[in-house]
Formats: sequence, structure tokens, C-alpha cells
Amino acid sequence: MVYFSVNLGKFVLSSKGEHEHMKIAMIGQKGYPAHYGGVERHVAEISERLVRYGHTVTVYNREWYGGKQHGNVNGITITTVPTIRTKHLDAIVHTFLSTFHAIFKKVDIIHYHGVGPSLLSWIPRVFSPKTLIVSTFHSIDRYHEKWGWFARTMLRLGERFSHIFPHETIVIAPALESYCRKEFKAKTHYIPNGTTIHDEDATVPYHTKTTILDEFNLEKNNYLLLVSRLIPAKASHILIDAFVHLKESHKENDIVRTLKLVIVGGSVYTNTYVASLHKQASACSDIIFTDFQSGGALEDLFRGSLGFIHPSITEGMPLAVLEAMGYGKPTLVSAIPEHIQLIQNPHMLFRENDPDALEEKILEFLNLSQQEQDAIGQANKIYVTKNYDWKHSTEMLVNLYESAYATHIKPTAKHQVKTAHNNA
Repeated sequence: MVYFSVNLGKFVLSSKGEHEHMKIAMIGQKGYPAHYGGVERHVAEISERLVRYGHTVTVYNREWYGGKQHGNVNGITITTVPTIRTKHLDAIVHTFLSTFHAIFKKVDIIHYHGVGPSLLSWIPRVFSPKTLIVSTFHSIDRYHEKWGWFARTMLRLGERFSHIFPHETIVIAPALESYCRKEFKAKTHYIPNGTTIHDEDATVPYHTKTTILDEFNLEKNNYLLLVSRLIPAKASHILIDAFVHLKESHKENDIVRTLKLVIVGGSVYTNTYVASLHKQASACSDIIFTDFQSGGALEDLFRGSLGFIHPSITEGMPLAVLEAMGYGKPTLVSAIPEHIQLIQNPHMLFRENDPDALEEKILEFLNLSQQEQDAIGQANKIYVTKNYDWKHSTEMLVNLYESAYATHIKPTAKHQVKTAHNNA
């Protein structure tokens, strides 16, 4: 058999579908490793798999998030560039400097994460026309209450830019796909987030990896869990309101009386809001704030929880919910489109922004038998195992990279391959 190949710069296409590795720059995330944040976790999971496939991935890092590190971590090239750490300048300054660093490195692909960073996606289109530009639309950030009118205007512009300047735009949820089609008449590529499925032997007791439960005086299966950045859009205040009222109204209920609520997360330029949450929770000693947690400590908190609650008002594709489902945990969520896509059991949905509705659903869940609760958790695990796999999402991304590069950067590639085949 005769094989043929066509050199496309950094890529080689052949009749066997072979290619050389891609040099990819990830820009927009806070850094690596992923201590917290859905975008950061997304970038980490995808990047770690891309390097296993033989590609070169550079993840740009902010010192305040990932430390002052440079070099190889888990096969990923970490590059720390400066920024100005204020709410309005942190992301845009870091994106600007990272963009020019990536252009200087002559990467094949610059991949922006988030509509804010996509504001600068025009720069490589002007200064590096042979670089493929991709943007992932993670969420409608302008809905977040922490932003003022100017920032919201810029984020709205970033939404538009994410469809104008990148060669291809990715969304992580069908609701975002519909939004982009309606608002911008834009074609996007749906590539979902994934999760890690935790398949442990149910007959073998789980041994905690850290002392986090002891540190906060927590007992297994005696607390509900929320893992989230503490920003108004995540609606932690709604959960606290519901939980406090539940404890006050059902003191005679033994399960309610001893139950605790654990809130894992911290401020993201939202110190005033976080202070208001602590004040709101001060009337109830069973509400525990742990700040951000990661690694073994976060795993112990997930595994030890009775159930997971996510009261967000707006979302993209909530990784914390996927993670809880991957642990086989019953997951109670607000009835927004991004949650309804994930949670198949209508009894585990409550009306968003409504603490009374949430309180009612928590009590309903607590009154279920252990067998019923376990069945809900197992159904969650089965669903995400089937539909949300990081390996599959990474393969979809690689396919998009390759086809987009051939289409936009080397548009004659298909013609050249066809000619080579005819000559062979």
C-alpha cells in the first residue's frame, strides 16, 4: 500500500490520519494546578489529557493563584506572567501579557477561556495570522452581580468578540449554545465538561485521606455540602436562609437538629458579600465555612457528605455538580436550564432564588429512607458516567483543533491531500 502525506507546517495529514503534535496555549484561567474554579478545573482536566496524547500545552498562570512557578508540571508547561491584582484589571492584564507571550512562542493554537479574555482575541488575528484562535464560552459572566455597568458592558462585548475573532467558538452547555444562536446568530461547537467517576468497592470502608472532617468536627453522612466560589450568582445566601429556617422550624426532628451545612469556597473579589454570608449564618452554629479546599481534603468532604446542594441563579456547566454526581451523591439543585440538563429526578429540583422552596426540598430529602437516598445517588453516577467523560470531551476538542487548523490556517490542505492521492 502507498501512503502519502502533506506537510502543513506543524501538522502532517496522511491517509492513516496521522499528525504531528500541536503546540497549544491556554489563556484566561487563573492558573494551574486547579485549586478552585470551574474554568481552572476544566483547563486542568483537558490539558492533562492533551499532553498524554502527545501535544505540547502551555497553561498561563497568575502568581497569586498557582504560585510563582515555571516549567513542567504533570507534563504541562506552566508559564507565570505578571498581572495587576484588582477586580477589574487582574484578568485582562494577564490575558494581554499571556497573549503576546504565546505569539512570541509561535504556538499553533491560542485557546481563550471565558468571554472576558476573548475581548483580546483580535490581537493574535492581527499579529499572528498563522495561529488558530479558539474561544470557549463558559458562562454568561455579565449576569454576576459583582460587576458594575462598565464591566458588564465589556463582558457583553466579550461575548460578541468570542464569535467574531476566534476561528471557532466552543460552548460547554446546550443552554449556552441556544443563547449564542439567539443573541448572535452564531454557530458554536458543544463540547461538555466531564467528571471523574469514583468507583470504589462498597464493601470496603473508605479511609479519609486528610484530617479535614476532624478539624471541623464533622461526622460522615451528617452534613450537607456546597462547593462554590462565594459570589452572589451562586446564591449561597439562599441556602443559608433556607437552612437556618429549617433548623428553627423543625427542632423536634432528630435528623434536622444534628444536621450541619458545610460551605466550601471563598471570596473572589467579593469580600463584602462573604462577610454578609458569615453574618447571616452567625445565628446558626451548624453552618461551617471551610474556605477553598482541594485535593484529598475536598475528596474527603465530598465522600463524607449526606448530599450536595447547588442553589445557583446562573451557570455554565457546573463542575461541582458533576463532581458530586460522580461520587454518587444525591444532588439538590435550582431549576435553571443548566441544572435541569443534569438532574433527571424532578424531586431534586427547587425553584431558583426561593429559600422556602429549597427548605421544603431539603426536608423532603431528609425524610427519605437511606435506600431511597442511595438510589438517587447511584442514578446520578450512572447518568454522568454515560454522558460526561473528560476523555471523550478531549477527543472532541482535538478533532475540532485539527479540522479547524486545516480549514482556516491551511485552507488548501484538503485539495493537496486529494492531489497526492490521485498521484499515488
